[in-house]
Parts: sequence; C-alpha cells; structure tokens
Amino acid sequence: MAALLLVISSTQAAFTPYVKTAPTYKSELFVNETIAQTYASNLEGFMKLTPAEFHKMTGKKLTLKETLKLKAAQKLLKKQMNKGGDGVPKGVYIILALLGWAWLIMGIKDDFTGNNWWVNLLLTLLCIIPGFIHALVKMKEYY
Repeated sequence: MAALLLVISSTQAAFTPYVKTAPTYKSELFVNETIAQTYASNLEGFMKLTPAEFHKMTGKKLTLKETLKLKAAQKLLKKQMNKGGDGVPKGVYIILALLGWAWLIMGIKDDFTGNNWWVNLLLTLLCIIPGFIHALVKMKEYY
C-alpha cells in the first residue's frame, strides 16, 4: 500500500497541467487583440467572459465570427485544462480502478469536495465490481 501511494504521488508530481496561460495572438485560442491583452494572465476571467460582458467592458460588440471563436476557445481551453489537471494518467486511473482505488484518484481530481469519490468508496467496499463499474462510468468526467 505504501508503494502504491509512492507511485501515485510521484506520477502526480511528474505531470503538469497542459495549459497555464491565456490565449496569445499566435495561439489557436486567439479571438481578438483586446481579449488577448485583457486576459493575458487571468484564465478564470477568460473562461467566464461572455459577449455581453465584453460589450460592457469595451463598448464594442463582438462580431458573430469572434463570438463563435470565443466560445470555441473557452471550450478548448477547458478541455485542455481538464486533460492536464491533476496529472494522473488515464492508464493509472484504470489500473487503480481495477484494484479498488479509483475513489482515491476521484478524490484527488475533485479535491475531495464532490460526491463521486465517496460514492465510489462505498461501492468498492460493498464489492469491488460495482466500484469498478462506477469508476469506468465516471471516467469521462476526468479524461
């Protein structure tokens, strides 16, 4: 068990999030110059930005093309952030789910705040098979 925790902690430290910065001009996430400059270091603000908020902030309206680019960029950024999130590879997740430790990975990825980890723990304690099935069903939320 100690060796398993050592492997988990070392793999978590080895992987870093995929996206750490806001969109730049050369990036595929670029919408327009004003958004790129405003949210250069504020990913939270960029993820919550709506066309109406942009209009209030600058007095300019986004074109339809820029609005679609904004939504696509936010969706892509969210997907990239989720992939790199806590650094536990999908293969490790599946192996630990087979061993009955998926609840631990779910807890790490949710910072032990959601319901998934303790539901999986209860199902795993009931019998490993329901916990494994639950882990596979919930895997799409993490990867």
